[in-house]
Amino acid sequence: MRAIVLTSYGEPDVLTLSDVPEPACGPEDVVVDVVATALNRADLLQRRGLYPEPGPPREHEIPGMELSGRVASVGERVSRWSPGDEVMAIVSGGSYAEQVAVHERQLMAVPRGVAVADAAAIPEVGITAHDALVVQGGLAAGGWALVHAGASGVGSMAIQIVAAMGARVVTTTSAGKVAAVKALGADVVVDYGADDFVEAVDEATGGIGVDTVLDVIGGDYLPRNIAALAVGGRIVQVGVMGGGRTNIDLFSLMPKRASLIGTVLRARPLEEKVAASVRFAAEVLPAIEAGKIRPVIDRRFALADMADAHRYLETNANVGKVLIDI
Repeated sequence: MRAIVLTSYGEPDVLTLSDVPEPACGPEDVVVDVVATALNRADLLQRRGLYPEPGPPREHEIPGMELSGRVASVGERVSRWSPGDEVMAIVSGGSYAEQVAVHERQLMAVPRGVAVADAAAIPEVGITAHDALVVQGGLAAGGWALVHAGASGVGSMAIQIVAAMGARVVTTTSAGKVAAVKALGADVVVDYGADDFVEAVDEATGGIGVDTVLDVIGGDYLPRNIAALAVGGRIVQVGVMGGGRTNIDLFSLMPKRASLIGTVLRARPLEEKVAASVRFAAEVLPAIEAGKIRPVIDRRFALADMADAHRYLETNANVGKVLIDI
């Protein structure tokens, strides 16, 4: 089968299209014919040798953390899926390929009304956003969230999840993306280059602050996130695009009885990934099938054009996901 293989690390040109053996199917695995995969910021780090796939090294290092496709074959203990079923999933790696083996319990059915080729835009950002906002962040109907990078894959899904659950959201983005982010259902959109999101939160919430912050930026956003929090609020850190180091005044955290939660999805044990997928499927997929949430797709590339896709994602020009058609 064809796959994108890393034999060295560096700029996008190290992404090599190669022929590799088809994946082995364990007794509880499902082999999926991949229709589409999607890019994530973690892929850019892995390409540079900074974020390896967890677990023992594979014979061929194939990036890719999510996919949609059709079941090709199933292991002897598999009872949930049959050949031809349309499925999607998160994986720890390997989805930049024509086939991938996935544990049967990590698979989710492609939602009704969503084309299988578009469903690759859902799993990673959907589970990440839902887990951060609701499971770890404690957001509930009637609450307020602050979502940074609203035009990103995670941000564009997070805004819609907040709206669908009956909560409200302040989000940040660049000037050229304000209208697109507003169209996703954000209550307040802040141009981070011109306006102060702490002031925007204060005005929107009547000085109370937000219940949950979903932050993929890090860096000097952390002290300002604390300032934007309501008493008892939670900051869930899912990325550090703006840097991993900053200084904060711990006293600002204490009187708010606030929580700072760091999280990753990729390195979790199988059972935790399964639990996150199952809860996402139960709580969010019905809203997708009802048309309240949609996958946001910026553009698509062919597998052979993976290097160009990486270059494009690195420009930060996208609104939503960048997909790869397999």
